[in-house]
Parts: sequence; structure tokens; C-alpha cells
Amino acid sequence: MEHRDDKRPLRKTMLTLVAIPVVAYLLACVVLYATQRNYVYFPVPRDSAQPSITLATDAGDVFVSTRELAGAKALLYFGGNAEDVSQTVPELAVAFPDRAIYALHFRGYGGSAGEPSEAALVADGLALFDRVHADHDDIVVIGRSLGSGVAVQVAAARPASRLVLVTPYDSLVAVGATQFPVFPVRWLMKDQFDSVARAPGLSVPTTLIVAGRDEVVPMANTRRLQAAFRPGVARRVDLPGEGHNFALTPAYLAALQSVP
Repeated sequence: MEHRDDKRPLRKTMLTLVAIPVVAYLLACVVLYATQRNYVYFPVPRDSAQPSITLATDAGDVFVSTRELAGAKALLYFGGNAEDVSQTVPELAVAFPDRAIYALHFRGYGGSAGEPSEAALVADGLALFDRVHADHDDIVVIGRSLGSGVAVQVAAARPASRLVLVTPYDSLVAVGATQFPVFPVRWLMKDQFDSVARAPGLSVPTTLIVAGRDEVVPMANTRRLQAAFRPGVARRVDLPGEGHNFALTPAYLAALQSVP
């Protein structure tokens, strides 16, 4: 009788062994896609003692902490992903005593209605600029960390007089790719905040304030952003000993006060 070596069970086992990690990887991609905004936005409450106004949006009222001041000069501030910007207003008032200050609480932050997303944050930033510009002709736009991506898009679409980017990145998707190198972040990420793509079109005088020991935004990403600006548009101020979440140190205050 002829003996036949049936290899089908072995092939099936091998295919199963290959399929398990592939399915697990695809499942991880699905989970990352579905939960990605939990890694980008960390809503915090608002210090209600700081004066504020509300901005009407399609999602409801969004809060804006303020230091209102008559005159032509104003400042818009877009903060980091876990920042209560109401606490930043007094610091900005020290650096810019002659400017009215308006600090946007992103949707979902500080009692603001709605859920945060790139489209929503930029839309609210543009609406805030338009409202402030009705009373103030000279507007400095400042964005810190996550908010730098909002500030770039507002300055690209509106007549800002100056742009200040604190611990900025080239694009959020590029930073995400360094944090999740095994995943196709560029395909998965909804909110990409691609500042480096917009930088060549900016003509507003820009200051980049960079932390020398930034543990969140790699220095290579910040350098790519700086290199994307046209010659003479952007200048850089380094804070060599600082990490990503530095406070209002004398060096940072001096960097802010150096903005015309």
C-alpha cells in the first residue's frame, strides 16, 4: 500500500501562526484609529476666577479667558493639549502689558461645548480672530505645543501682525510617527496639524521659541518646521535648559518680550 504524506495539517498550522499576529496587528490599528484623539487631547477644567467671554459655535458656547484692554493691540493664545489657558492669561499680561488677551479653551476644555478636533479648533480660532479684529487692528497670535498647529492655520488665513510658536512641531502626524513607529500613523491619523506644509506660504513675522530639552517634540521636527519658512520670515529663540512644559521663567519672559 502506498503511503501518502499529507502536509495539509502542517500548512494549516503555519497559516494560523502567521494569521494570528497579522490579525492582532490589524486589530491594534483599528483600536488606535478609534481612540487616537484620547492620545492628542487631554481636556482640563477652567479657572472660573479668570474673566471670560463666550464664542458661539455650531457645537454650542466655547469659553475664551480674557484680559480685556482698550486700544488697537490684542493677542490670541492657543494652548497645549492639557493646558488650562485661563492660568496662562496673567503670565501673558506680564509679557504683553499693552495688549488685550484672548485665550481659547478648546472644545471639551474648561466647560467649552463640543469635542476637540483639528477642524473644530481651527474654525473656532478663525471665528475668535474675526471677533477680536473688529475691535483691535494689531493682533499677535501665539500657539504653544498643540496650539502651535492652530496658530499657524489662523495666521495663514487672517491678517495677524506677528506669529509666536512655542515648542512647535512640523506636523502632529510626524511627531506621532516617532511615538508609534510600528503603526502606519500617516494613514491612521485624523488630526494632522501639518504646519510644515503651510509654513512656506506664511509672510507674517514669526518667532519660534524652542526648548533645548524638549522630551515631547523631537528637535529634528522643530528644525524641519523652521527650515520650511521662507528666508527672513522666522527667527528662533532657544531656551537650552528647558523641557517641553516649562513655566514663565525669566528666559521665557524675555523671549516673549522680544516679540515686537
